[in-house]
Amino acid sequence: MTSMFVNLPVTDLERAKAFYTAIGFTLNPQFTDHNAACVVVEDGHSYFMILVREFFQTFTDLPIGDPKVNPSVSTAIFLDSRDQVDATTAKGLAAGGSEPRPASDYGFMYQRQLTDPDGNVLEFGWMDPVAAEQGPEAFAQQQQA
Repeated sequence: MTSMFVNLPVTDLERAKAFYTAIGFTLNPQFTDHNAACVVVEDGHSYFMILVREFFQTFTDLPIGDPKVNPSVSTAIFLDSRDQVDATTAKGLAAGGSEPRPASDYGFMYQRQLTDPDGNVLEFGWMDPVAAEQGPEAFAQQQQA
């Protein structure tokens, strides 16, 4: 199985570690030091590498933007229920994140946007299992039946 690592620049590594663990993720200490921390989103598959900006800069010759001003990526993570989306977002807000937009409710899909304290954009969502498997039209047909 392929693993995915999303690299995110942060200004305060300890604050970022506290935020990501507060919303329910864990840290992999084998890949965590003073420059970076490995945040386990889904063990064996999905991770965030939160990197202090100076260390992040060593991976590119281009200037690093400020995600609070010019976001360049939004990472969507789908959870098992709407309640989990709301609970995770609430934990993130309590840990110093912000919610720049109201929730989006499409009936078959529910999403909330959360930014970490550095402005990196996360979207937590839930999708009805019928819609996830067969598409939104199948969900609509199920509602009409």
